[in-house]
Amino acid sequence: FVSVRNAIASLNAFVQEHISGMQVIQAFNAEKKEQNQFEKINQHHRDANISAIFAYSVFFPIVEIILAFSMGLLVWFTARNAYQLSPLEAANVTGNIVSFILLLNLLFRPLRVIADKFNVLQMGMVAGERVLMVLANQDFIEDSAKAVDRKIKGKIEFQHVGFSYIEGTSVLNDISFCVPQGQTLAIVGHTGSGKSTIISLINRLYQHSEGNILIDDLRIEDFHLSTLRRQIGVVLQDVYLFSGSVFENVTLRDPTITLEEVKEAAKLIGIHDFIEQLPEGYHYNVMERGGTLSMGQRQLLSFMRALLFKPAILVLDEATSSVDSHTEKMIQHAIEVLTEGRTSIIIAHRLSTIRKASQILLLDKGVIVESGTHEELIKSKGAYAFLHILQDQKD
Repeated sequence: FVSVRNAIASLNAFVQEHISGMQVIQAFNAEKKEQNQFEKINQHHRDANISAIFAYSVFFPIVEIILAFSMGLLVWFTARNAYQLSPLEAANVTGNIVSFILLLNLLFRPLRVIADKFNVLQMGMVAGERVLMVLANQDFIEDSAKAVDRKIKGKIEFQHVGFSYIEGTSVLNDISFCVPQGQTLAIVGHTGSGKSTIISLINRLYQHSEGNILIDDLRIEDFHLSTLRRQIGVVLQDVYLFSGSVFENVTLRDPTITLEEVKEAAKLIGIHDFIEQLPEGYHYNVMERGGTLSMGQRQLLSFMRALLFKPAILVLDEATSSVDSHTEKMIQHAIEVLTEGRTSIIIAHRLSTIRKASQILLLDKGVIVESGTHEELIKSKGAYAFLHILQDQKD
């Protein structure tokens, strides 16, 4: 029965994943290969069900055999001794036998019901076990006893911070920097250098293993988790939009945000005219994951979402990647609107988008190898200057 539940989980995951990635499969003409893989998973599901049905088919007859054997044993034992009984005793025994058979049927009736529901019970027990495993998971971050609710001004400081996803394999090593309130820090580096991990540590998606992270000179562990995350706005590279209207997606159904505030934010970002051109304007259904919008349009909506929640700290993770030049200019304008007066951390591959940053960090394998302003790093003629030259040549 555990195999059946695991097979169902694998089958559902495969179907959901391949419906979402249908365009990729069709683009690479991989339908036949994926169909074969689906048949293998489905065959495993079928075999697991046959095994479960076999267990049920054995259990039910065993209960019936035990009942029949008990009655046969009773009849045999009574018949063997009946000739030794007087007529009066024989009459009493007859009544006892009938009573015993009736009681025996009453005893085995619930056993028959249990046997009939054996499959359902087993499936329920296995499913319940999986639910209890999730509920018993202790992998979450708790607020400390001294946690406070406090308005964040925006100063961020890392003091010799280290972190590992897997024990013994460091992702960040001795990271130290300070971002004064209202200034912008840009982080650049190769893929896998630890840029996005820094963001995850600031809003406590993970707990750092070494050093301290301070916001307004207070350790982030001393903030209530909800207070901390409410005041940090994050714009990710892969924007997730829910099935619903534009208005619902940018407000996340927060009843305190009005339609007029949403329109004002859209005008500041420069996306108001585009939204008004949609069939139902701000009530247009973007469908699952924003499938009716382009990547750049989804990105601009995520900027709008961040602006509406008025964060004290803004984090932009590869916000200008994978968009055309025109959309990049719109996003660059949105970045300028969002970062004005806010402490901001920008992760970017395109160095042209971070020229105005107050401070730039260059990461390599989890270590800060260079830091300074754009002009200072260009003059130093180090790794950052080399990256800048490569991108200029590419452009």
